[in-house]
Amino acid sequence: MGKLDQTLTMLKELTDAKGIPGNEREPREVMKKYISEYADDVTTDNLGSLIAKKVGNENGPKIMVAGHLDEVGFMITRIDDKGFLYFQTVGGWWSQVMLAQRVTIVTSKGDITGITGSKPPHVLSVEARKKPIDLKDIFIDIGASSKEEAMEWGVKPGDMVVPYFEFTVMNNEKMLLAKAWDNRIGCAIAIDVLKNLKDTEHPNVVYGVGTVQEEVGLRGAKTSAHLIQPDIAFGVDVGIAGDTPGVTEKEALSKMGKGPQIILYDASMVSHKGLRDLVTDTADELSIPYQFDSVPGGGTDSGSIHLTHNGVPALSITIATRYIHSHAAMLHRDDYENAVKLIVEVIKKLDAETVNELTFA
Repeated sequence: MGKLDQTLTMLKELTDAKGIPGNEREPREVMKKYISEYADDVTTDNLGSLIAKKVGNENGPKIMVAGHLDEVGFMITRIDDKGFLYFQTVGGWWSQVMLAQRVTIVTSKGDITGITGSKPPHVLSVEARKKPIDLKDIFIDIGASSKEEAMEWGVKPGDMVVPYFEFTVMNNEKMLLAKAWDNRIGCAIAIDVLKNLKDTEHPNVVYGVGTVQEEVGLRGAKTSAHLIQPDIAFGVDVGIAGDTPGVTEKEALSKMGKGPQIILYDASMVSHKGLRDLVTDTADELSIPYQFDSVPGGGTDSGSIHLTHNGVPALSITIATRYIHSHAAMLHRDDYENAVKLIVEVIKKLDAETVNELTFA
């Protein structure tokens, strides 16, 4: 991998940080380091969501741009007598992507390397080999010889476990491979939106937010939105890329590199039509590429935010990403940069009058 530019260095630090739901300190500190420079004020809510405030017009509407800090991972629940670790998944996992993967257990005494294992296929019946392995039959091997030894090394129930993966720029340098794109890319978008507004007049107050516990039920989005009471919100997250072999357009439409995804509908929210039209009109005006998508299963932080206090017009803008909720995912740098550009241009238009005129469907 060649020398990383400033943006890639930030993306590497964000994705390398370890933070499952309820354990977001590392990514929060990275986000704070980068966003503080562009914010007037950085605070947290009582669950740990980071809230960076940038004032354009202090009497203008409050605009929330939220990415979530947490990533899917595991939590240690039990250590057996032989020193093998058992765990609870935290966030959604598919058992087929979990076997024989390197993981990092974060203990009070430092990080420990482990590998996910199960009974070898050589001792299974022919029938059993054909079936996907059951989650409860997967364990983590840290090379300990006993429960006592594992505990001496600092392992205890409740410890966080995250996938181990090195941030990688592919041969096509626009293609970026890393763990935790879901959703450190949203955190990066929130940072860059504030950065791009730094010396710009905007008729509102913008909040760049890194929410906690999205993967277990959009929880930090609820508490941070309650604190901010936004007038408009954008949930920025990853979406599904439908451009890999075997995926039909009926299943997933979007392609990497073809622009941010404007989410019409997901299991957590029907997007606000007036806001959606304003965003797509702005994109058309400025020739910023975008794609529409709908995701019948799953949702984003917008799902919680739009139900806060009297209701908040909200829209999810996502980045088409391959292989989410696994050890490593891939996205396209142009989609990230176009998402930032689009959100910044829309924010510049969101004065009190425009916000009041946003029509319901």
